[in-house]
Amino acid sequence: MPKEAQQIAALPMRWRGDKVEVLMVTSRDTGRWVVPKGWTMKGVKPWTAAAQEALEEAGAKGDIAREVFGVFHYDKVMDDGSTQRCRVRVYPMIVEDLKKSWKEEDARKRRWFAPREAAKRVDEAELADLLDMLGSKPTKAPVAGPLLKRAAS
Repeated sequence: MPKEAQQIAALPMRWRGDKVEVLMVTSRDTGRWVVPKGWTMKGVKPWTAAAQEALEEAGAKGDIAREVFGVFHYDKVMDDGSTQRCRVRVYPMIVEDLKKSWKEEDARKRRWFAPREAAKRVDEAELADLLDMLGSKPTKAPVAGPLLKRAAS
């Protein structure tokens, strides 16, 4: 069995009143809703790389956790048409600044969703489960919960 490729992702979040929202972006190729993600970067901490992806893909800057909130898998279609199984580590992030202009704005849309609504729009079941966890008791979610509690105070 081929080795899984390692990727990282940010899960940008904010409080909207007493509800949590997550920032999703469209993929460049299919236009489906995803979290900002990319390849790990040599010599760069994974959470720092995830924060960089959030900035490039969604124009989001903020406080990112150094711990993994969860993991999901998907099959990435490569440029040559082959597929690569990817394991994606997700780092929650509280968005403190949303840029009006960002690197990939011409290639992607971004939109805030309630976590359960976001879960319905993603193709990856494991990612949907992570989003659903935020939808029920966001401040109780592992890693993301403490970050959200700090942001609310």
